[in-house]
Amino acid sequence: MTLSLRGRLLIGVISLVVIGLLVSDVATYVTLRNSLLSRIDQQLTAHSTVDTAVAVLGSQCRGRGPGSAADFPAGTIAELIGVDGTPLTSCGFQLGGAVSGASPELPRSLPNAGLDAPASPFTVEGTGGVSQYRVTDWPENSFSGQFVVFAIPLTPMQATLSDLLLLETLIGLGVVGATAIFALLLIRIGLRPLERMEKVAEHIAAGDLTRRVEPATPRTEIGRLGLALNGMLSQIEAAFEQRKASEQRLRRFVADASHELRTPLTSIRGYSEMLRRGASESREDSDLARRRIEEESVRMSVLVDDMLLIARLDQGRPLDRKPIDLKTIAGDAADDARAVAPQRQITVNAPVPVVVEGDDTRLRQVLGNLVRNALVHTPQQTAVEISVTTEDSVGRMSVADHGPGLRPEEMERIFEPFYRADPSRSRDSGGAGLGLSIVSAVVSAHGGQVKVKETSGGGVTFEVELPLASLLTR
Repeated sequence: MTLSLRGRLLIGVISLVVIGLLVSDVATYVTLRNSLLSRIDQQLTAHSTVDTAVAVLGSQCRGRGPGSAADFPAGTIAELIGVDGTPLTSCGFQLGGAVSGASPELPRSLPNAGLDAPASPFTVEGTGGVSQYRVTDWPENSFSGQFVVFAIPLTPMQATLSDLLLLETLIGLGVVGATAIFALLLIRIGLRPLERMEKVAEHIAAGDLTRRVEPATPRTEIGRLGLALNGMLSQIEAAFEQRKASEQRLRRFVADASHELRTPLTSIRGYSEMLRRGASESREDSDLARRRIEEESVRMSVLVDDMLLIARLDQGRPLDRKPIDLKTIAGDAADDARAVAPQRQITVNAPVPVVVEGDDTRLRQVLGNLVRNALVHTPQQTAVEISVTTEDSVGRMSVADHGPGLRPEEMERIFEPFYRADPSRSRDSGGAGLGLSIVSAVVSAHGGQVKVKETSGGGVTFEVELPLASLLTR
């Protein structure tokens, strides 16, 4: 059987209180019993006691002596024991004095017979309504070897202890009952935050990850639990959002890839149909069909290679790393751009070598894609500026143009696969929209980041930041 937390706490609190009361009651009972018994023993072993007993016994239960019979509890008995161990005289102490009467069942072999000091008091069973007596024996030389036995009844002590036991029982039951009531109230109040957390958890389990538990404060244990749960929920919510965004990107990627591949496949299929229907009879139609099939095949191969490259980089495939001078890559990229667009003003600002550790081919592809993007998406008279600098242990390459620029919403999506800032641009001039996605994937694989911002005076600037080789080798 599994108890609830409330039940376990309640049982624990009541158990502690019961154990504490039992220990306290037993200690009180034993202490009081020992104290009362010690007081009786002191009466039994005091010299005034035997003097009183001797005086009473010597006067045939009528004497008073140094002590008084009233000083002893009612029912106290004194006996004079002969040398042979037979009782000679027996007196009982009552409220009005000493009287002759039957003695209790006292042992006939007393431990102190013939000694000069009282024996250690001991307990014997009593008679006549007295359950027990506390007894000791005294040697008395004036009686020619005879000795005195003195017995005090334990009835008053036992009545006191019985009253104490009853009082402790009643008080204990009251304390346990009150403790159970107050503990239940306190536990219920203390567990209310957990009950609120449980209700919130039900909403969260139903799919509402925006809910948060309360209280969430560092001042209490439950509050710190709330903080931890809220932190975990925030991470779970972020993970689900990332998963949802990733699934959306995957769907969009698959849809865009299918769209991009459908065009060349449609062209290839169309020209193949042309050849099958007899285009080979016309040399011009045959050459056109073969050329277009070859061009679309090449274009489709490039598209597939680009998608495979992005997929491999996303999977964390290792790159061929070695020290690379970004200044050299920038100069080669500028020369390639001037060869393609000789009418452009292309400048390079790379005052010092900047060495990073990376894949030479991929880094050249990064800068080549950025320069090509500037050439394709800006007017022919627009200048392109390439710069290589270092700042805060980071190597930075930037490509800036002074073209029409991008809108803020376009800058947010510019690195998404198959995204085109200008949807009306033809695929032949604008590509499939994978160039900047490859740039982002390659830079991330090198442990860097790529940023896009507006160029001062108009246009777009792409910045690539990579850790320096000296920083990576530390």
